[in-house]
Formats: sequence, C-alpha cells, structure tokens
Amino acid sequence: MVSALYVVLGALFIMKFSFDVVRMRRQYRVAYGDGGFWELQNAIRVHGNAVEYLPLGGLLLTVMEMNGADVWMVHFGGILLLLGRVMHYVGMHRRDIRWRRNGMIATYLALLFGIAMNLVFMPWDLMLSIK
Repeated sequence: MVSALYVVLGALFIMKFSFDVVRMRRQYRVAYGDGGFWELQNAIRVHGNAVEYLPLGGLLLTVMEMNGADVWMVHFGGILLLLGRVMHYVGMHRRDIRWRRNGMIATYLALLFGIAMNLVFMPWDLMLSIK
C-alpha cells in the first residue's frame, strides 16, 4: 500500500514536532501551557497543526487507495500534503507568513484532492444498493 509511506512519514513529522515541544518544555522548565515563551508557543502550534491535518490526510489517502485510485494519485496527494506541512513548519519558525500561507494552501489542496478522488473512486454501486 503506497499510502502507508505517507502515513508513516506523517507520523514521523508528528513525533519530531512532539519532541520539539518536550525539549523546549525542559529547556524553559514549563510543565503546563507555554509559560509565555514564544518559541514554546510556536512549537506547540506546529505540533497541533500537524496533529490536526496529517491524520485526516493520511486517512483520505488510504481510503482513496483502497477505493482503487491510481498509484500516481496517491503519491501526488501524499507529496502535496507533506510538502504543505513542511512549508508551514518553515513559515512558523522563520515567522514568514508567505511560507506558512503557502503551506496551508498546499495542505488544503491535498485534502480537497483526497476528498474529490474519494468521491470519484467511491464504490457508488455498493453505497446506493438496497439489499
């Protein structure tokens, strides 16, 4: 299953972002919240954004593949999703709204692509049959 590659890479992103939060919590000695430290606030949001979008994107890719989408379509959606998350991460760390905005655009396009392809490849005959 090709989608497994993107699910695994997404999980690695989430783990890396989680480790960043833990590292900064130790560095600033903050157990709860962000302690008012911008760098920790930023790391928490980067992690939160990844947790919000990567599982949904991975699920859309997996179901799309299970419904019979072509392999190139799964790669296209997966690359677009991960590229969007990387661009968002760079934008958050550089405080560059263009990278962040483009990362969100790429993420939304990946999700919309996954939704559209699932609608196209969905087994409608099974969905609409009354048995």
